[in-house]
Amino acid sequence: MKKSTILIALLATMALGRNKASAQGGKPLFTGPIGVQAYTFRSSMPKATAAVLDTIKSLGITEIEGEGPKGMPPEEFRKMCDDRGISIPSTGAGYEAIVNDPGSVIKLAKTLGAKYVMVAWIPHGKEFTLDDAKKAAADFNRVVKILSEAGLTFCYHNHGYEFGTYNDGTLFDYIAQNTDPKYVSFEIDILWSFHGGQDPAALINKYASRMKLMHLKDIRKGVANDLTGGTDTKNDVALGTGQIDIPGVLKAAKKAGIKHYFIEDESPSYSQQLPVTIAYLKGLKD
Repeated sequence: MKKSTILIALLATMALGRNKASAQGGKPLFTGPIGVQAYTFRSSMPKATAAVLDTIKSLGITEIEGEGPKGMPPEEFRKMCDDRGISIPSTGAGYEAIVNDPGSVIKLAKTLGAKYVMVAWIPHGKEFTLDDAKKAAADFNRVVKILSEAGLTFCYHNHGYEFGTYNDGTLFDYIAQNTDPKYVSFEIDILWSFHGGQDPAALINKYASRMKLMHLKDIRKGVANDLTGGTDTKNDVALGTGQIDIPGVLKAAKKAGIKHYFIEDESPSYSQQLPVTIAYLKGLKD
């Protein structure tokens, strides 16, 4: 792990150097804190949590979404993050957990110091149907008030399958239109929005007041869109090298007031891609 930490730091230095040399004039487009989704490190975090957090810190990342590896008390993980100046503004919860045991979700979020709780998957069969959307909307409306009373904001994280056609819009629109905007917000995953056939910037603009969090991801050029909510992890690429109009997305996000951005790179090459992604973000000009 130490060797990989050194490699990442070296790659970051090289990427930032190239980026600085090629940067154009103008104000920085991305001005928020750089965050990362803990799932990015799912293979390494359980083996060497401290070393992974040291690497995260060395990359200039100051926010993390998620929790520690299985078996690690959340208090311990939070202290490790606190010691490195890394905050945990958001954590995830399974659909069943938030529906059936919101108290445990609240306890975990409070222990981590999180202000947001996101759910990234709605259980469904081969295809996501209107009945699935109706059930999710009803469940969300019922339980999220409990989170709100505890000082937490609930965010549904899209995953692509919700963009099947419904009336003159999509099933995602159904969920948005049939949940209370006072309590149900969104974390937009720009890769899954795009893969589901949407323009992520347009989706942000449409639901600007409810967009609170973002997963920063890009998808390999040539990958076709579909409604499966899944694609090979090798199709996750460094920001700015794929199909998504990242500057357009960030401009819409800034206008909407999104404050927390989490890089999520599911690729097996994440250690090489993260420094490139960060350098790209820092080099964008408005």
